[in-house]
Amino acid sequence: MLTLKHLPITSFNENVAYLHKDCVAYKLDDIKFMTKVEIHGGAKPIYAFLNIVDDESIVSPDQLALNTEAFEQINLPEGANITLALTPPPPSVSSIKRKIAGNILSPNEYQAIITDITNRRYSNMDIAAFLVASGSFMTPPEVLAMTESLVGNQTISWDNEGIVVDHHCLGGIPGNKTDIIITAIVSAYGLPIPKTASRSLSSCAGVADTMSVLANVDLDETQLKKLIAENRGALVCHSGLQIAVANRLISSVERQIGITQQQHLISSILAIKIAMGITHLVIDIPVGPNSRIKTTQDAMRLRKLIEYVGDQMGIEVDAVITDGSEPIGNGIGAVLEARDVMKVLRNKDDAPQDLREKSLFLAGRIIDFDPKLRGGQGYFVAKEILNSGRALESMNRIIHAQGKAPQPTLGHLTRDIVASESGYVESIDNTRINRIGVLAGASQNPGAGLDLLKKVGDKVEQGETLFRIHSMNSIDFGYANTAVDGNNGYVIAHH
Repeated sequence: MLTLKHLPITSFNENVAYLHKDCVAYKLDDIKFMTKVEIHGGAKPIYAFLNIVDDESIVSPDQLALNTEAFEQINLPEGANITLALTPPPPSVSSIKRKIAGNILSPNEYQAIITDITNRRYSNMDIAAFLVASGSFMTPPEVLAMTESLVGNQTISWDNEGIVVDHHCLGGIPGNKTDIIITAIVSAYGLPIPKTASRSLSSCAGVADTMSVLANVDLDETQLKKLIAENRGALVCHSGLQIAVANRLISSVERQIGITQQQHLISSILAIKIAMGITHLVIDIPVGPNSRIKTTQDAMRLRKLIEYVGDQMGIEVDAVITDGSEPIGNGIGAVLEARDVMKVLRNKDDAPQDLREKSLFLAGRIIDFDPKLRGGQGYFVAKEILNSGRALESMNRIIHAQGKAPQPTLGHLTRDIVASESGYVESIDNTRINRIGVLAGASQNPGAGLDLLKKVGDKVEQGETLFRIHSMNSIDFGYANTAVDGNNGYVIAHH
C-alpha cells in the first residue's frame, strides 16, 4: 500500500506515475525499462507509464506520485491509499501488429483499439504506432469502422430539431476563416448551427483561436444547448465537450509527430460531427499545389470516401471542392483574421472579397439543405442576409451570449516585406506563408501574424509592400525575419 501524491507536471495527455527507487512496497530491480502500471484505489483502475525517481523530495519511498493528467483521472485526494500492479500490453496491440504486416482490420479490432485509447491503456507511443501502422493504407470499410469507434457512446442530441447543420474545411489554407461568417449567416437564416472548432493544430490560428479574439469559446454542453435554443448559432472549442474523447488523444499525438493522414482526418471530422448530433454537413475540400490536397483527382477520391462513410453513418454530407491555390482573406493570425471576418460582416468596402465570396458560397450550400427552399436559392438568400446586416446582428448576439473577449493587441514589432521587382503576383506559397506566420509567433500569440497587402493577380511596383509581419516578441520576430529572407513565398512575374 502506498499513499498518493500529485506532481504538477503536464505530459500532453500521457498518464505518468513516479515511484522512488527504494519503494517500500515494490521491488524495482526487476523493472529494467519504462513500463505500464495499473493503479487501484479510485472508482476504476487507471493506467500510467512508470518513471523511477531517486530524489525523496520529489517522491518518498512510501508514496506513488501522479502527474496532473493521471491525478485528475484517478479523482482521489492526496494521501489516499493506493495499490499498483504491472500490466501487460493491452490485447488490442496485436491488431496493430497485424496492420503493420499489411492486414485489413475488422470493425471489432478498431473498436478494441479505440476503447483502449479512450481508457488510457495506450501510451502516446502506442497511439503513434497505431497511426503509422494504419497510415500506409485503410480500406473504406476500415475508415467507416474507425469513425464508428471514435464516435463512442457520448453523443449530443437536439431533441426537437429536424435538421442540425455544420461546416468543416479540410484546412491547409492560411486565413480562410469562413466558418465564423457562415455561422453568422446560417444562424440568422434560422437553421441551428452548433459549430465546433479546434485550436491551431499546425497553422497560425485555428477557427477557435480566431473566434476567441471575439468571444469566449470554452463552453460545455449545457451552455451550448442554451445558446442554440436562443440564438440558433454558437461557435465553441470542441475540447470542452465530453465527446469523441479518443479522437482528442489521437489528435494530440498527431500534432506531436507532425503526421496527419487523410483517412484519419475524415474519421476524425465525421466522428466529431456525428457525436455533436449534426445531421447535415458541408465539407470544404480546398485543392492547390501548396494545399493539403494537391490535385482534383485526390479531392475526388476523398469526396467519394467522405460520402461513403457519411451515407453509412446516416449523416447527409455535401463535400465541395474549392480553390486552395492561395491564402483566403488578408490576415494570417487570430487578431488579423478576426478583423477580416468583422469587415465582411460589416460589409466594409475594404473587406477581403475572396473571404466574402467563399463564405457566401458555402453558407448557401448549407441553407440549401432546408427542404422549404427551392434548390440553388441558398447563395442568394445568404447574400441578402449578409448585405442586410442580419448576419452582423446574429454574430453580435452570439458574441454577447458566449461572453465578449477582452481585445488582444496586434503585434507591435513589424516589418514590411517588399517586392524586389515590378510585375504581377503570379503565386503565393500557402505552406511558406503559414511557416513564416508560425515563426512570427501566430500559433502562440493571437496578435502575431502576417497582413497580406497583395494577392495573386495584383500588379506590384518594385519596393511596394507585399505583406507585413507582426510579432509580439523579438525572438519570434527574429525567426520570421530569417525565414522571410530565405524565401518570402511570393512569385512575381512579368506580363
